[in-house]
Amino acid sequence: MRRIVIASIFALLSLLSYALHVECVGNATLLTQSRDTLFLFEKEPELSCKLGAVDWYRLPDTITPVASGVDYLYAEHGEGYMIKLGELREVFWVFDYDSLRADITAIDAALSCSETELHLEGTIPPMQYTNLQGKRCTYPRQCRVNYMDAMWSTDSEAWVDSLAQQEADFRQTIVVGASPVATDFTISDPLAALLELSEDSLRSSVYAPMALKANPLAIVTTRGKEGDPSNEVERPIDPSELIRRSAPLIVTFRANALNADYYQWNIYRGSDRILQRNEAQHQYTFTEPGNYRAVVGMSNSHGCQLDSVEFLISVSESMLTVPNVFTPNGDGMNDEFRVVYRSIKEFHGWVYNRWGHKVYEWTDPSKGWDGTIGGKPAAEGAYYYVIRALGTDAESDYMLKPVYTKKLKKQELPIGVYQLSGDINLIRGGK
Repeated sequence: MRRIVIASIFALLSLLSYALHVECVGNATLLTQSRDTLFLFEKEPELSCKLGAVDWYRLPDTITPVASGVDYLYAEHGEGYMIKLGELREVFWVFDYDSLRADITAIDAALSCSETELHLEGTIPPMQYTNLQGKRCTYPRQCRVNYMDAMWSTDSEAWVDSLAQQEADFRQTIVVGASPVATDFTISDPLAALLELSEDSLRSSVYAPMALKANPLAIVTTRGKEGDPSNEVERPIDPSELIRRSAPLIVTFRANALNADYYQWNIYRGSDRILQRNEAQHQYTFTEPGNYRAVVGMSNSHGCQLDSVEFLISVSESMLTVPNVFTPNGDGMNDEFRVVYRSIKEFHGWVYNRWGHKVYEWTDPSKGWDGTIGGKPAAEGAYYYVIRALGTDAESDYMLKPVYTKKLKKQELPIGVYQLSGDINLIRGGK
């Protein structure tokens, strides 16, 4: 629908030559339908010709004028007119909003899981006219339906009420969307707004919701932030990032549903289901390496269902490497002796000086030795480390062996088991 509020109107048709200027007396709006010109008045259509005295014809009769040699005419609702002055012509149809006003006595809403049918009792006058070619035309009447809906707010991480507005054909049955919250339905006529009147509106009763709406999320428990220095490879730093990550990977699953009664979460590793839960929210820690799928479905007592939503999770294999030099000179680069690791669940490390005295011990792989002994800088030179660790992919019943202060003989170790030892060189140098 296009709208122009006018004081004067120029119209053009291929069959006629125009150069006349028509003024609409009172509040009027120009509507166009194909190549037809329609004038919509608030009430009692009145027209005048800006050029003065013209002949007025009521269509389809273009031979006998209804008024001759005058510049003013009271027009009738739904009628077409032509004005003529010599060879100049202009054609238009006139409508009175008072005659188009809907008389609705009741609105009944039939709710389903996916849509709402509004059944209107009463009359909705059509906007009809016969054009120059003798064809019966109907200008499509539209209405605006307002109702309460809900939208997900990422700021508050919750559903918030929102006003839904939908355009529809103004008929006895109007179909709009389904809402997951209690709401009434208000139908308004935009024709009134075009005339700058207060919109005619019709309001239904309040209806309990039937539809189900959800915004399932998988939220990762983070370790640190983007850009923070870390010796953990593939650490989870983004709460919404479910790609390949170091274990333990703790994920909270939330259905975030409105009007849901039943939930089912299934977690699969490959084709094998390893977990099933029925809570709206739950947490799971992924430790073993591999690719996983977390699938949620939900429904309510009305029989409405939400198609399964799937999250893909990939857990990395364990890894542990040890540098052979560090430079604790305060320049912010390589100032601590730290391992590089991924998916480690148990860790224990020791550092010894050349005489076999322990100078540092730690159990958190994200920490490291700063090159001091008793708060004082340690001497430069070679030190000896021993590290025992288990990855999340190690056998669950494997026990770490006691620490040895001598180098171990090379041996085949199970996957995820780390028994490392060697020299670490402390070099200070300048900044």
